[in-house]
Amino acid sequence: MRASLIQIAVDEAESVASRRRRVASLVREQAGADLVVLPELWTTGAFAFEDFGAGAEPLKGPTYEAMAEAASEAGVWLHAGSIPERAPAGDSAAGDGPLYNTSLVFSPSGDLAAAYRKIHRFGFDKGEAVLMAAGSELVTVRLPHTTLGVATCYDLRFPELFRGLVAAGAETLVVPAGWPERRRSHWTLLARARAVENQAFVLACGTAGTHAGVPQAGHSIVVDPWGEVLAEAGPDEQVLTVEFDPATVAATRERFPALKDRVLGLDAPPGR
Repeated sequence: MRASLIQIAVDEAESVASRRRRVASLVREQAGADLVVLPELWTTGAFAFEDFGAGAEPLKGPTYEAMAEAASEAGVWLHAGSIPERAPAGDSAAGDGPLYNTSLVFSPSGDLAAAYRKIHRFGFDKGEAVLMAAGSELVTVRLPHTTLGVATCYDLRFPELFRGLVAAGAETLVVPAGWPERRRSHWTLLARARAVENQAFVLACGTAGTHAGVPQAGHSIVVDPWGEVLAEAGPDEQVLTVEFDPATVAATRERFPALKDRVLGLDAPPGR
């Protein structure tokens, strides 16, 4: 299986429309890949809190349309990173039109395969944590050769979410992010930890450059179920492409069946 992680910079001097066109072009260039992954909130920047409201889109807005078309033209599964989603006013499940940090996954035909509203919001008492509502549902997506578990940035710090994804059948964990450079060591450490403890591949795609005055970590990374780094980007814009064998997950779990010894949690084996 071939995956391409597109690590882009979010430059305030570039219009959203221009960036959307540029990213769509980069996606189309990945024709031949099985899976393409974009970063978190690449239309606004993950730390551009003041732009979330103005930059918010309905789920099926301009970014949805551009990414659906790009996925179809390239013939790839596309995890299109995330957008600031403005839910419909009067949404009975969410209240009066709240914002969400929402990931979109498209099939090679350009159909929406899944949408994930980020569960863990970053910022403590400011930023995303107060401006956006929290999602509540775990999301997996079945591809021909693997099942994706979908998470976003700050979610990486919460292992119980990934346990839930594995219990739902996830074998490849995809994490778009806008991770800051000052905590880059955590980024690498946590990506490897989530891979090892869940015996799964981790594909973590971040942003490059600086936006909203916050230097970004870059260093998108692909980790195998043993915690070995298969590929890692540098700090600048680039496309990180890697080939991996999804069958490694089942082989690893059979060879070293640690997941069968889970005792605590709702996903623990019965009778333990």
